[in-house]
Amino acid sequence: MGPRRAVLPVPPKDRRATAAAPVASAKLREIQELDTAGVSQVGTLDDQAFLVAGVALYAGEGAKTEGAVGFSNSDPRMLRFFCAWLRRFFDIDESRLRVRLYLHEGLDLDAAVAHWSVVTGIPAGQFGKPYRALPDAGIRHNKHEHGCATVKYACSRTHRAIMGLVRALLTSHVIPG
Repeated sequence: MGPRRAVLPVPPKDRRATAAAPVASAKLREIQELDTAGVSQVGTLDDQAFLVAGVALYAGEGAKTEGAVGFSNSDPRMLRFFCAWLRRFFDIDESRLRVRLYLHEGLDLDAAVAHWSVVTGIPAGQFGKPYRALPDAGIRHNKHEHGCATVKYACSRTHRAIMGLVRALLTSHVIPG
């Protein structure tokens, strides 16, 4: 008779993972259907809708400090929308637009600058010194590959015009009903 071998128990299959697959698949289908419905419902924005959408976006995400227009986000779609809106409705001196990046150490700064330059249409030469965040494993796990970009336009008049639109949007008389 040979030496005894330890028999290791076979862990039971995780029934939650097996049961979750159809739920996840249904969730993805629902998201896809609702995305398609959203595109259909929103359609193509006319100038008035584009103006108001940009004002609402700025009201939620834009800088409120007097003296400069500022908008920060890590989602390139948000920055692309903001830059298109800013250029469409305000007289912008392109040479005065600036970008500053917030990027974790270890991520590729040159790739991030190239990425945000394409997204914003602002030349890399107009990017300021980036803020390089030190890694802290206890705080974040999903560091955005291209970081977070802040677009700034130092013009008090443009900022005041935008804030006037924000105040107009948030007055009770423009809300239906």
